[in-house]
Amino acid sequence: MSQPLLSVNGVQSFYGPIQALNGVDLEIREGEIVTLIGANGAGKSTLLMTICGNPRARAGKIMFDGMDITNHATHEIARLGIAHVPEGRRIFAHMTVLENLLIGATPTDGTNIEADSQDVFELFPILEERKNQRGGTLSGGEQQMLAIGRALMSRPRLLLLDEPSLGLAPLVVRDIFKAIQDINKSRAMTVFLVEQNAYHGLGLADRAYVMANGEIQMTGTGKELLSNENVRAAYLEGGHSVR
Repeated sequence: MSQPLLSVNGVQSFYGPIQALNGVDLEIREGEIVTLIGANGAGKSTLLMTICGNPRARAGKIMFDGMDITNHATHEIARLGIAHVPEGRRIFAHMTVLENLLIGATPTDGTNIEADSQDVFELFPILEERKNQRGGTLSGGEQQMLAIGRALMSRPRLLLLDEPSLGLAPLVVRDIFKAIQDINKSRAMTVFLVEQNAYHGLGLADRAYVMANGEIQMTGTGKELLSNENVRAAYLEGGHSVR
């Protein structure tokens, strides 16, 4: 079997003296959608940020396409082909939609900006209608589309998505998850998805992990975890932690 596109081995991460990740192990193979679920404070967002180099892993190893990136700077990791869509979207509110997309192309050599922006507009047609509008005036769903589009402008091989459904109406969530599936299938892009909406996240996943207290507690296919009684009790029926 070929090597994983991304592997995380024994990774520990801290915020000052507080340990957020406690020996995390997982892998993502090229072409997969892998979902990570867990309660608030489990360490999910910290894992995505640690993969991107901020905070830096204090122990363990992160490998991307056979290269050790554990100590790489964030901008170097982006240039290697990892794009991060953070929780809360964090678009540039005073810039236009088009300017936000151009910022996303920074890790590239800039030769494909026009074609890449058109690809984003095909994926999210509303953004083309809003391309001269300031990002801060968009709806929450449109801002999420823009955040994903901005990440795609860097031409990543691995797309990290942190809580893309957060705060969005159900119909908008459906559209966002349809777009994620399209990015994966039609554009052959590997996706690592952190999502509190376990039903949507696991339903989309080829494989999935459950995190609690900075550790991986469970793994399986998306279907296996959707049907697991502990997972259902914790994340699909009002619970908060794996029992």
